[in-house]
This record gives sequence, structure tokens and C-alpha cells, in this order.
Amino acid sequence: MKTFLAIIPARGGSKRLPNKNILNLNGKPLIAYSIEAALQSKYINNVVVSSDSDSILNIAKSFKAQTIKRPDYLATDSAKSFDAIKHTIENMPQYDYIVLLQPTSPLRDANNIDQAINLLEQKNADAIISVSAMEHSPLWANTLDDNLSMKNFLKDEVLNKRSQDLETYYRLNGAIYITKTDKLLKEETFFLKDNIFAYIMNRENSIDIDEDIDFQLAKIILDKK
Repeated sequence: MKTFLAIIPARGGSKRLPNKNILNLNGKPLIAYSIEAALQSKYINNVVVSSDSDSILNIAKSFKAQTIKRPDYLATDSAKSFDAIKHTIENMPQYDYIVLLQPTSPLRDANNIDQAINLLEQKNADAIISVSAMEHSPLWANTLDDNLSMKNFLKDEVLNKRSQDLETYYRLNGAIYITKTDKLLKEETFFLKDNIFAYIMNRENSIDIDEDIDFQLAKIILDKK
């Protein structure tokens, strides 16, 4: 009987991909994919979009989400994302868990959300965060100085290994964050210190739209589907 509030935070401004949250992606605004996924979930009790943009809020309403107008001071480049989430919780305080769904993950679907919540139950966890396997091992990466020298770029223990022989690393994919509400407010982060587990998603559903190349890739995958 636990209750889940899905929060979709969507600022109006975006520098690298202007107006990305409402860009037309295969016939629907980008943010609509996250709203529909949350509404289709078996466990989500309510879906709310927090934004400073009237255009985004109007679109959210048309796709049957509740909306909260975010104050301007919570929509600046320097504003902390937690403060915007806290503002939403204060306006809708009665839920046991917060499910944060970034609108830039359009291929994360209701099945992913429900699997993550099932994992929360199985682990009796306070938090679940989605991850995906890294496309390339960080063991094959390093920094470069101004001289571009590659001396000692790779450690000896990985120098002659094949990529498939290296251990798998995982990265946060930004698609799903689930945290117990009181723990979230206490620690002021979805990434709790304890009793937190990873929900592994495939790379296709993990696409995070930050730049135009990500947007074009999402379009191609959706076309195939």
C-alpha cells in the first residue's frame, strides 16, 4: 500500500538543445513520453510536472499530468535540482516515495518504472537508481595534457587486454530515481548513503537527450519500434 508520486522536472531553458523538453519527437513533445510512461505504470499514484514554462505546463496538462508552476528562483542555471523537487513535495506532501523521471529519457517506459519499483520491494530498499552498462570501459580512458602525450595513458594491467576481458562498469543513466520521501528530504539527495540499489537498464532505453545527436538517435530507434 505504498504510494508513489512521479515528478517530472522540466525547465523552459536549455542551452545545448533549445526548448528540448517540448521538441517534437516522432509526433509528440519530448516530455509527453515520460508523462505517458508514468501514467501507464501499475504503481504510480500521481504524476506531476514542475516547470517555470507556461508552454511546458500547458502541454503537460494536455497529456493528463498535474502541474506545479516553479518559481523563477528555482529555474536558474545555479538553482539546485533538489530545491525544485522539495518545492513540489511541499505542494504534494502525502506520498511515501518520490519517483524522479527526467523528461530527457523518452525511451524509458512504464515497464522500466514498474521493474524498478518491484526491485525496491524485493530489496526492501530506501532508494533505487537506474544505471546502464558503459559503452566503453573507463579503464581505456585517461586525461591528456597540453602536449597530447600518451605516455602512461593506459595502465600496464589493461594495456594488452581485449575490451571484452575487462570488467563491466555501469553509469547513472538519468532515467529513474526512486527514493523514500522522508529520506530524500533528510539527506537532500536521491543518492542515499545506505540501502540503495541499482536497477540495470539496456542501452537503448537509456538514451538521455542532451544534444541534437541524442535527439536524432532517439528518433531512429522510435522509427524502428
